[in-house]
Amino acid sequence: MPGIDGDLADELIAMTDEDRRRQPGALDGDPATRLAYRAVTTRNADRLGEILDRHGWPGRSLVGPEGARRAWLVAQHADRQLELQRRALRLMESAVAAGEADPAQLAMLRDRVLVNEGRPQIYGMQIADVVDGAPVPWPCEEPDRLDERRAEVGLAPFAVHVAQHAPH
Repeated sequence: MPGIDGDLADELIAMTDEDRRRQPGALDGDPATRLAYRAVTTRNADRLGEILDRHGWPGRSLVGPEGARRAWLVAQHADRQLELQRRALRLMESAVAAGEADPAQLAMLRDRVLVNEGRPQIYGMQIADVVDGAPVPWPCEEPDRLDERRAEVGLAPFAVHVAQHAPH
């Protein structure tokens, strides 16, 4: 079995570092800032597609835990490329089953894809808005079982998640 591809891991880390630098103001900043962020997430998603073509899901044994997390982050932010998100989701499902990816990250990507498809989410990870200082999630399937499903994949209870998104 080949070792970790350090160059690929470094590339994934650099891609998401740029994403993080450009993210502030990406939603409510000036149009030039928003456009620059879109360009980064689109370029990153295009590159992730190439990586998926060559390697399948870049799991822990290929790019290490941090590289795998950064690959997930690229997929998570590829909102304007839903087919890529769907493909990443399918590949991550197999990677989680093989111990190559994080089940909590898979759950987050699943919710992101569902919301991007206009469907209710499963784990309550996607916040739609903040109303009167309280984060409001996109609709969820079976909200009474939300914390049970979150616990199954290693996510904190929904109240903890919402508190993290509350304005400080």
